[in-house]
Amino acid sequence: MPFAPSGGAGVRAVVAKRYEHDDPDLSEIVGLAEAAGYEVVATRTQKRTEDAAYHFGEGKVQQLAQLCRQRDADALIVDNEVGPYQKFNVGQTVPEGVEVIDRFTLILEIFGQRAQTRKAQLQVELAELRYELPRAEAKTSLAKRDERPGFMGLGEYDESREEDIKAQIARIRDELDRIADKEETRREQRRESGFDLVALAGYTNAGKSTLLRRLADDLDVDENADRHPDLDDTAASEDRLFTTLGTTTRRADTGKREVLVTDTVGFISDLPHWLVDSFDSTLASVYHADLVLLVVDASESVEAMREKLVTSHDTLYERNEAPIVTVFNKIDRVAQSELRRKREALSALAPTPVSVSGRTGENVGRLRARIEDELPEWSEERLLLPVSDEAMSLVSWIHDNGHVTREEYEGDSVQVAFEARPAVVEQARARATDLERQTEVR
Repeated sequence: MPFAPSGGAGVRAVVAKRYEHDDPDLSEIVGLAEAAGYEVVATRTQKRTEDAAYHFGEGKVQQLAQLCRQRDADALIVDNEVGPYQKFNVGQTVPEGVEVIDRFTLILEIFGQRAQTRKAQLQVELAELRYELPRAEAKTSLAKRDERPGFMGLGEYDESREEDIKAQIARIRDELDRIADKEETRREQRRESGFDLVALAGYTNAGKSTLLRRLADDLDVDENADRHPDLDDTAASEDRLFTTLGTTTRRADTGKREVLVTDTVGFISDLPHWLVDSFDSTLASVYHADLVLLVVDASESVEAMREKLVTSHDTLYERNEAPIVTVFNKIDRVAQSELRRKREALSALAPTPVSVSGRTGENVGRLRARIEDELPEWSEERLLLPVSDEAMSLVSWIHDNGHVTREEYEGDSVQVAFEARPAVVEQARARATDLERQTEVR
């Protein structure tokens, strides 16, 4: 694969960011660097327009190079997308051995470290190839134009490399499509078995995995090859980014309905479309759910919450058809007065949020009730069955796959009234019809 994980214990990094408008928040990029295993030893910013040759101003790059020497840094992490020509120039300025890593290379590095399942590994490889393709095209184009291999320090070019990358992308997409087809079949089988599918979405580190643990009961759902490798019976929760890369599905008790809740990869700010599209297979768990819980960290500033809500809505509403419930998580870290202020300030984006604490369990009962209210309505049915072993088996199946409101025995018949997903009701009717035919034959 194009990228090999570089971070690890003792790997020191200087973090830098160029910005043009609002003051930058470096907390996310520092968190990303630490998630990749780097020790951040210094941070710097520069307010200016992008320099075509160095990204930063040339003088700023000299300062960063000096800082890398002073702090004995192994890497310079830039919280922007850095072009190949810019990266080469900066790399020539910093001390020998200091690796220049831009934001998206860092994210791909983390994905590569966390990818354990075949699907996750394929998606990481796809993202890396999509990142590399325009750079390979640039090398070929510039070298052809100037008839100089290695023009502008971009290295030797090979026209066949473009075609090779495109062929690999096509191969990976085909394999991911086959995996997606299998997952869609499994989703439909679960629906036919009476399960409603709920997806957790939101930014990384919003507390989705902790909330999943609160919602899940003790039963584990077999995810086969897609099961999260770091989990036992419930999802892990750690205060770091990208704890969850693959999907994790658990059975949750919300009341009368059988619900499967899926946690998936968290959103990250300023992601290009090519990177989001590379993880389309994982996000399908969100796009094809019956209900989406959009989890937001309520301990963050109103401005940060608003920005993340807007970006999440752009991602979800473009592809998702299910209702979306906004969940303000981590309220144990927020005073009630501050929480009220945030709810009012964000009412246009989140008119009726549910405020919870996944860590303490506060208001999780309200969230369970809201899930029940927002899921697609069930159909009601009433069946009159002859008492027999087959009928008792059907009644037991209805109990397992729906919600029985009445079960009455009179003479040699049993009447069962229940609510269930339309597919379950249809299946129950078909089985009841078969029982009637068998009784007539006898």
